[in-house]
Amino acid sequence: MATCTRTVWKVLAGCQRQLLRAGGSVYAAASQNAPRSLPGRTFASVRPVKKVKKREQKEEKKEKRVINNKDRDEPYGKTPRAPVDDVYILKYYARTIYDAEEAIDMLKGFPVLDFTPPDQPLYIDLRLDMKLEKKKKVEPFISTLLLPHPFRTETNTVVVFTEDANQAKFALENGAVFAGGEELVEKILDDDISADYYVAVPEVLPKIFPLKNKLRKKFPKNSRGSVGIHILKMLDLFKTCHVFTVDSECYVRTQIATLNMPKEHILANMKTILADVCSHRPANLGPFVERAIVSSQASEALWFKTDNLLPKPAEE
Repeated sequence: MATCTRTVWKVLAGCQRQLLRAGGSVYAAASQNAPRSLPGRTFASVRPVKKVKKREQKEEKKEKRVINNKDRDEPYGKTPRAPVDDVYILKYYARTIYDAEEAIDMLKGFPVLDFTPPDQPLYIDLRLDMKLEKKKKVEPFISTLLLPHPFRTETNTVVVFTEDANQAKFALENGAVFAGGEELVEKILDDDISADYYVAVPEVLPKIFPLKNKLRKKFPKNSRGSVGIHILKMLDLFKTCHVFTVDSECYVRTQIATLNMPKEHILANMKTILADVCSHRPANLGPFVERAIVSSQASEALWFKTDNLLPKPAEE
């Protein structure tokens, strides 16, 4: 009986809720959740931006202004015209490339104006094209040569490795600081003996092999001319030789002379070094030297032409 009574009350409560919903306008004032009407809009809406087509944008582009430099006193940007005097803004003119003779004459005149020593070293800086055929490259190399006009006042110290007593005596008589065989290995490892260059005869190479890590690039090698049977020839080469290497994969920076040497001697040394550099790449692949700079220790660098100094390829 209690269950039936509860069911009847649930039905009556549901009917009451339905009547209240149907007559919402009557009880709107008493309802707190009833929606309220908003006032009219008092502001203007933003006007949508009209998209401009690409064709219209192209038409709106202005034509580029063409500047006529024909009758202009000062150049606009870099110009092939030569400057009027020796005082000008570098960025407005193309870099001047001098002949080798003219560049040396200019460098010889700089110490007088700058009050620098006239016997300062003279250097060249070369950038090489190391490319070969079929995506190959020239390996960085070390070159040893004799200059026609040496500029060093001191001779290099040379050690000769040989097991022959007569050869060791002959080497000492012709300028070697030390000469001997296996007995020199321990002295060199202990830093009791040191020299600028080391040469050897082929028979003694296996006995001095422990010095390879100690001497590194100075260790006697066939490709550098420091291994051979002609001891006198090797001594004459390494006592007064000039050595240069390829750094940073394509650059050669080396001293060629001193500024107080005659111009003819400087040019002869320059030609010798350029010829030796070009011998490491076939001439039929084009010019090996891309850029050449000459400068002294306290002067500015001057670009110079190498066409007249480089060896010409043989005609077929």
